[in-house]
Amino acid sequence: MNANGMKNIVYSRNTVEFVTVAAEYCAYLEQSEGRKRPEFVDTVLKLLPLLYLKASLLEDVEGAEDFLPEDFVSEQDYEFIRLTLSSIMGEDDDYLDFCNEGVRFSDEPAVKTISEDLSDVYQAVKNFVETYRLGLDENMYEAVAEVRNAFVLYWGQTLANAMRALHRVRYAAREEEGEDGYGDID
Repeated sequence: MNANGMKNIVYSRNTVEFVTVAAEYCAYLEQSEGRKRPEFVDTVLKLLPLLYLKASLLEDVEGAEDFLPEDFVSEQDYEFIRLTLSSIMGEDDDYLDFCNEGVRFSDEPAVKTISEDLSDVYQAVKNFVETYRLGLDENMYEAVAEVRNAFVLYWGQTLANAMRALHRVRYAAREEEGEDGYGDID
């Protein structure tokens, strides 16, 4: 692709809006330690649909086969986010995944966690945001191709699964315990 075509994608409105929402999502998760579950769930349930929408609007571009995006999220970073979110979600972290391909061939649904799903999405978009932040047009273009491809193949479904589980946490308890859906939890 020529330089102008690359810049048109890298600096397009859809790409810039995705970068903005992705950076907001990452920053919120990074600053979530000590948050109360109701506030956290409410905020994430507003960020996730936006992230999904903006990712779905990214242009489908072909990246170079030999491009290897840099991993900015270390294993320690990932675990910090996952453990923080697991602590916030507490007993509501686990959920049954009936959408998993493997479930079709099993008698048992897969047990997943909201914290791991949100951390997986975090890892994909944080690596994108950090690559984009470097400001190198070619790398930014490749990052767009990579994050969109990963969205289609993996993290888009992971995000949707987490939303379904968070929706249950937010609203299922409304009928059973309290009007706000959270009962007596902090």
